Amino acid sequence: MSFKVLFEPGKCQGYANCLIEAPEIWDFDDDNDQALLKIEDPDPALRQKAEASARCCPAQAIRIAETS
Repeated sequence: MSFKVLFEPGKCQGYANCLIEAPEIWDFDDDNDQALLKIEDPDPALRQKAEASARCCPAQAIRIAETS
């Protein structure tokens, strides 16, 4: 099943837990101390990593949404 990573940059507090969990999906902007979403529609093989990045975000800035 397809999914999309939803990111609210305004909530990001720069912990970088998402990057640790899923470096294929996330990058980090050191100048702004904020995560950067590299892939909004990742391959289904990255589903577990995407979900882990959402669970590990202390600011709750990441959600996973099902797509058709």
